[in-house]
Amino acid sequence: MMENDSKCYLELNRNRNRRTFGQTDEETDKRFQTCILRNLGTAAASVQEPIRNLQTGDKLHGYTVQKTVEVPELLLTAVTLEHDKTGAQHLHVARDDSNNTFGVLFRTTPMDDTGVPHILEHTTLCGSRKFPVRDPFFKMLNRSLATFMNAMTASDWTVYPFSTQNKQDYRNLMSVYLDAVFYPQLRELDFKQEGWRLENENPDDKTSPLIFKGVVYNEMKGVFSNAQDIYRQAAQNKLLPSHTYGVVSGGDPKAITDLTWDHLKNFHATHYHPSNAKFMTYGNFPLEEHLQFIDDNYLSSFDRISVNTSVPNETRWNQSVSSHISCMSDPMAPDPAKQTTISASYLLSDITDTFESFVLSILCTLLTDGENSPFYQSLIVPNIGSDYSPVLGYDGYSKEATFSVGLQGIHPDDVSKVEQIISDTFDQVIKEGFEQKRIDALLHSIELSLKHQTSNFGLGLLLNMSSVWNHDGDILRSLEVNKLVTKFKETLQSNPQFLQQKVKQYFKDNHHKLTLTMSPEENYEARRSEEEVERLKLHVDSLTVEDKDIIYHRGVELKEKQMQVEDMSCLPTLRVSEIDRKIIQEPIHVQNIDGVQVQSSEQPTNEVTYIRMISDLSGLTPDLQSYVPLFTEVITEMGAGSMDYRQLSQEAELHTGGLDADTHVVTMYDNNDLVQQGVVFSSYCLDRNLDKMLELWTEIFCRSNIRDIERLRTLIQGEAANLASSITSAGHSYAMTHSASKLTQAAKIKEMYDGMTQVATMKSLAEGDDAALHQVLEKLESIGRHVLNKNNFRLSVNSTPTQMSKSLSSIQNFIKAIPGTCSTDGVFSKDDGFQCTEGMTQFELPFSVNYVSKSVKGVQYSHPDYEPLRILARMLWAKYLHREIREKGGAYGSGVVNAPGVISFFSYRDPNSMKTLQVFDDSVRWACDGKFTDEDIDEAKLSVFQQIDKPITPGRAGMTYFVNRISDELRQSKRDQIFNTNRSHLLDVAHRYLGEGRQASAVTFLGPSNQDVTEKWNVIKS
Repeated sequence: MMENDSKCYLELNRNRNRRTFGQTDEETDKRFQTCILRNLGTAAASVQEPIRNLQTGDKLHGYTVQKTVEVPELLLTAVTLEHDKTGAQHLHVARDDSNNTFGVLFRTTPMDDTGVPHILEHTTLCGSRKFPVRDPFFKMLNRSLATFMNAMTASDWTVYPFSTQNKQDYRNLMSVYLDAVFYPQLRELDFKQEGWRLENENPDDKTSPLIFKGVVYNEMKGVFSNAQDIYRQAAQNKLLPSHTYGVVSGGDPKAITDLTWDHLKNFHATHYHPSNAKFMTYGNFPLEEHLQFIDDNYLSSFDRISVNTSVPNETRWNQSVSSHISCMSDPMAPDPAKQTTISASYLLSDITDTFESFVLSILCTLLTDGENSPFYQSLIVPNIGSDYSPVLGYDGYSKEATFSVGLQGIHPDDVSKVEQIISDTFDQVIKEGFEQKRIDALLHSIELSLKHQTSNFGLGLLLNMSSVWNHDGDILRSLEVNKLVTKFKETLQSNPQFLQQKVKQYFKDNHHKLTLTMSPEENYEARRSEEEVERLKLHVDSLTVEDKDIIYHRGVELKEKQMQVEDMSCLPTLRVSEIDRKIIQEPIHVQNIDGVQVQSSEQPTNEVTYIRMISDLSGLTPDLQSYVPLFTEVITEMGAGSMDYRQLSQEAELHTGGLDADTHVVTMYDNNDLVQQGVVFSSYCLDRNLDKMLELWTEIFCRSNIRDIERLRTLIQGEAANLASSITSAGHSYAMTHSASKLTQAAKIKEMYDGMTQVATMKSLAEGDDAALHQVLEKLESIGRHVLNKNNFRLSVNSTPTQMSKSLSSIQNFIKAIPGTCSTDGVFSKDDGFQCTEGMTQFELPFSVNYVSKSVKGVQYSHPDYEPLRILARMLWAKYLHREIREKGGAYGSGVVNAPGVISFFSYRDPNSMKTLQVFDDSVRWACDGKFTDEDIDEAKLSVFQQIDKPITPGRAGMTYFVNRISDELRQSKRDQIFNTNRSHLLDVAHRYLGEGRQASAVTFLGPSNQDVTEKWNVIKS
C-alpha cells in the first residue's frame, strides 16, 4: 500500500510479461521467476566474510544457523537461520550493496472472497503500539530516504518490504514495520476507512443516502473494471478451486461488504505470528545487528505456536474442464465482433522442486516467448486474434506452478480453431523439439541477466523467492543459478528428447487442464451496478433507526478523527541536516567521433556494455508525427538486411539483452518553449558481443525492412490491444498527460505519443484494411529515412575502464557504417503556432471509478521556483490530498507532480470526480493560507531527496546529461535550492502559480458517465 499508483494487490497482475530472460527492465525484475536473478555490484570480501565463517548450529542472538551458501555468480553469501523461541525463519544475504532491503513475509491463506488479507495489510499500517498515530506508514514516506516502501498481498502471502541506503533509516523503518505487523491497533474506524463501511453520502448530512465506501472496496472495483484482470482471476480460481487459490485474496467487491471487524482481527491473530513469519535482510549492513534488534524488541516476547496455514496440493483432475465467464465490452477494441478470449491452462509441478521448476520455466519460455517460439508462430502470426491471452506462460505464484497459453481479441466462431491450434502446436514440439539456437539464446540470456545490474536487487531477490519460501522450499538452492544451468545442460546432453518428454508429460498427457473462454455481455456494467444497488438495499433495509443513527455518528467520528492534528513525535525521522549537501557526480567524457558526439562513462558494469543513441526528429512533417510511436514499436521487429523478423529476433536474443526504440521528448532545461523530439535506441550486451550488437544496429540503420504488411498487421493489433488494456491500470497517467497537453508544446507532443490520442490512433490503424496499411508502411519508411542516419545524432556508451577503448573503437566503426554526413548536439525548436488553452474534458469509459487530473502551467527546470514548487507538490500530497482524497474520499491514491512547464494534480481509482476537483482547489487555499509547519517543510524536502537520491546503476550513469543536457553543476545548484527553500518561498510560489486565476489550467476525467459534467465540458465517448 503506497502513495500514488503503486499496487499493493499483486495477484491480478501476473503473466503480463512475455519477454525473454534477457530483457530485464525494472518491472520485469519484479516477476516471480525463481530461476533468474539480477546483479548489482562487486561483492566485497569484508561484507561476506562473517557469513562465510558461520557454521550450521552456531547460535546468534536467539537464532540458530541452519545453512550457508556462497553464490559467486550473484556475488553474495547467504545464510538461513531459525529463531529458537518462535520458529521464525530468517534469510540474510550479504552483498556489497549499499541499497539494503528488509522484508517480513506471512503465509496468508484466505478461504473466502472478502479480501481479508488485503484489507488487513492496509489496516495494520494504520497505527501500532509504539506508533499510535493515524497511518504511520504513509507518514514515514516523508520522514525517510527509503528507495522503496510498500506492502503487498498475493494469493497466499503478504509481504512488507522496504529498501534504504541509510543505516539509521533502516533501523527506523524496521521498527515501524515490525510494530505494525506484530502490534497493530486494528481500530474499527481504521477497518472501516481502509476496508468498507456504510456511510452517509455526505457525512455531515444525516438525511443523505447511505452508500458503500472504503479504500480497498474502491480499489477492487477498479480492478474488476478491467476485463483482463477479471480473466486472470477466474483462470486461477477455476484451475485451483479447492483451497485458497479458489478465492479472491484481494477481495471481490460483492463479498468485501460481508467482512466483519472481528473476522479481520481473528485473521491477524492466526496469521501474523512469528511462528508463521519469514524475515529477509539484504545488503552490506551487519547481520548480527539485525538479529539482535528483531529478537530484543519483538520476537523474544512471543512463544512458538502451531500454525495451520499450509496449502495442500490440488487434487488432480481425471479429465479436463471447460468454463465460460462474461465481461464488459471494450469500446477501444478495433473490431467489436472480436472480443472473445480463450486460453488453456495446465497445473504443473510443486514449486519447491527447484530443478523441475527451473526446467519448466525454461520450457515455458521456449514455448511462448519471442517471435521464434512455436506458439507465437501458430497463434500470433496468423492474426486470428489481437494478442496472447491475459494469462500466459509459466506462473510460479501458487504452490503448484501453472502454464497458460491462448488468444484474446478473437471471433467467437474461432474458439474451437484456437483450441485445435494449441493442441497441434504441442504435437509439433513433441515431434520436432526446439532449435539448438533458441536454447543457446535462452542460456545466453540467463548469463547476461546475472551480470546486468538493476537499482534494487534486494527487493527483486525477495519478491523472486517469496512464493517458494512461503511453501518452505530450499531458497538457498534456488539462488545457485549456475548449478541449475549446468545440471540442465548435462541432462539435455544425456537425453536430447528431455524437453519434448516434458511437453508430453505436462501438456499432452495432463488431464488437469482448464479451457477458459470469456466474451462480453451486453449491459455487463449496468448489471454489476444494479447488483451493487441491490446489495446496498439489503444492507440498508436490515437497519433500524438506531442502526442508522449509529452509522451517522460513526461517520462523523471518522471524519473528526481524519481531521485531527496529531503529535508525530513518536515517529522516528531523519533530518534534512543529516543529508549530504553534495550530489554524487556522474563523470562523463564527451568527444567527437567522425562528426558524431559520443558520451562515454567508465563504470563498474560487470562486463556489460550499454549503448544509447538519440536521433533527432526536427523537420519531420506534421503528417508523420502521430506515426512515430508505431515506428519505435516496429523498427526492431520487422527484419533488416538479409534477415527477416525471426532471424533478427534470434540474433538479438543470442547476442544482446534486446534491441529497443522509444520516443524522446524533452524541453530545454532553461526554456519550456524549446523542445527536442527524437527516437532513442538502446541495447546492452556482454562485452564479448559488442561488435555483433553494433552489427545488428548497422543492419537496422542501413537496411531496415518494413515492407511485410502481415507482420505490420500483427504488431499493430498487439500494440492496440496493449494500449487499450493499459487504461484501467494507468488511468491517472493518461488523465495527467491529457490535461497537461493543453498547456505546453512538449506536453502536447507527449500526449500525441503516449496519451489517449495514441490509443485512438492505434485503434484506428488496427481497423485498417490492406490499402490503409500500405499507406502506413509508406509513412514508416519516410520516418526511417529521417531518423536512421547520423544527422542530428548522438550516442552514449557505459562500460568498464578496461573495455572502454575497445568500445569506442567499435563505435567508430559503427558510425562510419551508417548513412548521413553531419551531426549536431540535437535541435531544440519552438512551435510558434502552439497556443496554451484551458478546458475541461471527460473521457466516458465503462469504468466504475474515476481518474481525475488538473494541470496548471509551471516553470522550466532551471527556474529558481522549480524546486520550491517541487517541495510544495510533495507537501500538498502528504499533508492535504492524502487525507481528503484517500482517507475521507475512499480513492486508492492521489498526488501532485511538478514537471518542467506543468504542475499536475491527480487521483487514482476514485469514486468521486467533481468533489476531488474541489479538493485540489482547497489544497491550494490551504497552502496559500500558510497552514503548514516548518516540520511539514522538512518532511517534504526529505521526500524530494528520497526521489532524487535513489541509486543509479552503472549502466545508467550519465543519462541525466545525455538525455536532458543537465550538467552536474546544474544538479548541484538545484540541490542547493532544495536546502535553501523556506516558508516564504513556498507561500510565494503557491500564490503565484497555483492561486486562483494565476496560471492557465486544464482538467481531464477518465471514468463513467458523469451527471455533473455540464455543456462547458468536452465529452469524448468511447
